[in-house]
Amino acid sequence: PPPLLEPLFPPQPGASPGFAERVRQHKVRLEWVRAEPAGLRGAVRVLNLAYEKVVSVRYTLNGWASCAEAAATYQPPGPADGITDRFAFLLPLGAAAAETTLEFAVRYRVAGAEYWDNNEGKNYRLRGRQRVPPAAGPPQDPDSSAWIHFI
Repeated sequence: PPPLLEPLFPPQPGASPGFAERVRQHKVRLEWVRAEPAGLRGAVRVLNLAYEKVVSVRYTLNGWASCAEAAATYQPPGPADGITDRFAFLLPLGAAAAETTLEFAVRYRVAGAEYWDNNEGKNYRLRGRQRVPPAAGPPQDPDSSAWIHFI
């Protein structure tokens, strides 16, 4: 089974009070993440400062000894607020995420400027653990739940 990724931060920052104001103030904010068999899927909200923009997620599984970057893609239609755009990403992790810590930060490049969301300097961190298959119980008699049969 794929590894279990446990967020060490609230996994739905976009649902918290004041989220829209944080996006306006910081230009980019993680909206949500969800661990899936294919990796870590998530969404980012950015302030719409110009038509052309690039959003990506930089991540590591070894404490920044090395890192990779995944592009985020624009998700139409945009949010109903008219001032932000939503981008989605998938970090393909596979079995490498088991028994380690995934750290990531979001980068937003627009109009010659670069903005980061690194969880207030702490990075977004998820702890990986190998899933344990459910333990097989003792074999059960197929008639154990049936009525008692009298001959």
